[in-house]
Amino acid sequence: MYKLNTRIDSMMKCFATTLLMSFLLGNAALAADQIRWKVPTGFGTKLTALGDQIVDVADNVDRMTDGRMKMKVFEPKALVPAFEITDAVKDNKLQVGYTWLGYDQGKIKAAPLIAAVPFGFEPQEYIAWWYEGGGRQLGESLYKSHNIHPILCGLTGPETAGWYRKEMTSVKDFDGLKIRYAGLGGKVLQKLGASVTMLPGGELFQALEKGAIDATEYATPPADSRLGLHKIAKYNYFPGWHQTFTSFHFVVNRDVWNSLSKSDQAIVDTACTAGVLKNLARAEALSGPQLVENMAKGVQVRKFPDAMLRELRKVYQEVVNEQVEADANFKKIYQAQQTFHKSYQAWGKVGYLPRDF
Repeated sequence: MYKLNTRIDSMMKCFATTLLMSFLLGNAALAADQIRWKVPTGFGTKLTALGDQIVDVADNVDRMTDGRMKMKVFEPKALVPAFEITDAVKDNKLQVGYTWLGYDQGKIKAAPLIAAVPFGFEPQEYIAWWYEGGGRQLGESLYKSHNIHPILCGLTGPETAGWYRKEMTSVKDFDGLKIRYAGLGGKVLQKLGASVTMLPGGELFQALEKGAIDATEYATPPADSRLGLHKIAKYNYFPGWHQTFTSFHFVVNRDVWNSLSKSDQAIVDTACTAGVLKNLARAEALSGPQLVENMAKGVQVRKFPDAMLRELRKVYQEVVNEQVEADANFKKIYQAQQTFHKSYQAWGKVGYLPRDF
């Protein structure tokens, strides 16, 4: 009986040891499978239909993985300056980030073409090009040499053409104007004599208030309202010729991206694709009511005259021709967009009711 009890005790200890090892190994595997990313963003998270977008994406990733993947979003400048996010991701100082790739124009000439194009695609045409017309592959190829994997993760329609202290009736009014303008649109205004600067959104109110700039563009009406631009510049012009769409990308260090399992890559892709739709829907839904509210506060909502838009487009074509000659990647992506646009117009011109119907 003593030997039997000893044998049972030994078996129980062995069983307990096996359970403990399985528990420890299981926890170790779970810990190794966890993903914790710090996400710098170029936009304040309180900016409606702009900075709040990446917060929604992070929440969705958390829920889809039951907390195994977590993305902690940091406000602009908390980890890195707003315009230096891709540099930090490239060098793996940060694994991921959320930004507008047009900020990379100084070092990647073609970047604005996948971020916002003057007189370019409307939102539905842009996502058609990105997802189905080869745009995604061109974007990934453009950033491959910079050790970055870009994922389309947010989208809005046209921005405002800017907030001004005075009426704008001719392109001559840009001559000598100190203005914050982004991307290729900024190059257009420079050709027209404007003094163009780039400032993060968080600095615009103070710059306008102190007279460092005379005018500015930034985003759509809901986001601009959060910045309080209407309190200083009472003339809000449309249409957003310089950014007929505005796309935002979740950028991942390529080594980090390649280290992820296929399922984790799919989770991030899916969360971002869903985010694109939600971001566009929110911006579109809120822009009209915000304009009505702005007008009630005394904002003068104006449209640039058609003759002015034609002149801006003419100057933009000059900018494009210069960029095409200067950079092979710009030429490749620009020509691909033009080819897609020509094909799309066979549908776009006949498929929808005219806006003035």
